[in-house]
Amino acid sequence: MSKIKAGIITFLGTNCEQDTKHACEFFGWNTEYIWQNEKIDKHYDVIFLPGGFSFGDHISSGRIAKLTPAVQSLPLGKTLIVGICNGFQILCEAKLLSGALTYNENLKFISRVVPLEFLGEIIHIPVAHHQGNYIFCGGDEEVLLRYSENINGSDEHIAGIYNSENKIIGMMPHPERAVSSELGLTDGRKIFEFIENEI
Repeated sequence: MSKIKAGIITFLGTNCEQDTKHACEFFGWNTEYIWQNEKIDKHYDVIFLPGGFSFGDHISSGRIAKLTPAVQSLPLGKTLIVGICNGFQILCEAKLLSGALTYNENLKFISRVVPLEFLGEIIHIPVAHHQGNYIFCGGDEEVLLRYSENINGSDEHIAGIYNSENKIIGMMPHPERAVSSELGLTDGRKIFEFIENEI
């Protein structure tokens, strides 16, 4: 298999693009950034919408970013698309994933490592969000991740979903922050291994 090519869309306010790039490069993937105003006309095996605060979360998280040329030109159904935290919010705002993300039930920003159910096991991944409360709307997605403890009020403890037909993954946890052993967390590798297998 040829080396995987990954693209990472960066928006005004993105702050996790470097972590995501480092995680991709840990697996030996060729990785490059895609600016929000670029139309995507290259082939990528996977495209990430990383975490952060695109456009300062003005109006609402992801509501402006969904209008950018990069998001509007995503190669749906051809390339695996992964939205992490703010990226998940953007994908829901763009109606590329069903449901919506609203303010955490306790109205506080949550930043900590949490246990998650993933493919029949418990893994530990950091979260950092204020609007991570997922409202399920009965779409075609399957649940990929669930909070072991419902930290933000999400319906059915949902932390991440996957539309396999359109090849789109959205999740609130940050697996890119749990890849390097120097940081003391490596369970994020399991998420990236899953992504690699889905390409």
